Amino acid sequence: MKLNTVLVLLSLWMYMAFNSSAFSSNEPIAARVNGKEITQMRLERYFAEYLEDQGRAVASIRNPSAYKKLRQAALDALIDKELLWQEAQKRGVQISDATVQSQVEQTRQAMGGAQVFARRLEDAGFDEATYADYTRRELAAQQVYAELNQAQIQKTGTPDEKEVRAFFDEHRAEMNQPEQVQVRHILIKVPQGAEASTVAAARLRLETIRKKIGQGTDFASVARESSEDVSASQGGELGYFPRGRMMPEFEAAAFALAPGAISEPVRTAVGWHLIYLENRMEASDVTDEQGLEMVRAYLARQKQVQARLQVLAQIRAGNRIERIDDE
Repeated sequence: MKLNTVLVLLSLWMYMAFNSSAFSSNEPIAARVNGKEITQMRLERYFAEYLEDQGRAVASIRNPSAYKKLRQAALDALIDKELLWQEAQKRGVQISDATVQSQVEQTRQAMGGAQVFARRLEDAGFDEATYADYTRRELAAQQVYAELNQAQIQKTGTPDEKEVRAFFDEHRAEMNQPEQVQVRHILIKVPQGAEASTVAAARLRLETIRKKIGQGTDFASVARESSEDVSASQGGELGYFPRGRMMPEFEAAAFALAPGAISEPVRTAVGWHLIYLENRMEASDVTDEQGLEMVRAYLARQKQVQARLQVLAQIRAGNRIERIDDE
């Protein structure tokens, strides 16, 4: 969770905990969890924070279907938070003052120190005691979730070796490493249907650039200055790629080069290219030992994910949830 959203979440909790209007019929409701209301305002503000954690903004979502799915996911997350907090209360979970203060101190330092932290709290209309209460609530919910998750993981156990071997045998070919090349390139664009003179002029320009590089100028520097591709700002860097990823003419020229070599001008549908081969990674087959270890780790992660989903599903199944926002 990003630090600049901490006070947003705090304000949501404070609003629900202390503002009586949050429970009045005048406040639109998004959901009820065992009678506890999650307001539309709380959902709207959490939705913005939920998207921010994914590097997105509400205004950037143009597809109505995608917007609805993301909003439903945000409401699911809010419902889960409320369920975990209620479960923590049922279990009588206690978070020590020392643990709370340690977490508050970490947040204080991460925000830039005591003065900045105090100012941010004051600007939001809160004090450190209120923030400590919010932190205690969050830590209690997290503790319950961790305990339930660990118990579920113990039930599912570690991946069985027969399962590991079967998965490895089925997917072994996908785990093998194909031959790949790492290249930079310089592009001089040529419009579709351009006259022969335009095509020739673009090639001549690229040949001049090639001579400049041959005289000792760094390829990446020239790419930044001269390339008309979006990769110019990265010095023409395209990274590693296997066969079948690029345009046929480009790919054939790239795979024919030796490391450190520069191609002759290569014509593709978008223009003329100079290709510089930085490195070649030969194809390699994964060994049984490597592959089985990779599969064990993968299946263990899958079991952990499944355990988390089962925990949340079990909590939801045992409680009364009314989703109004979906209606």
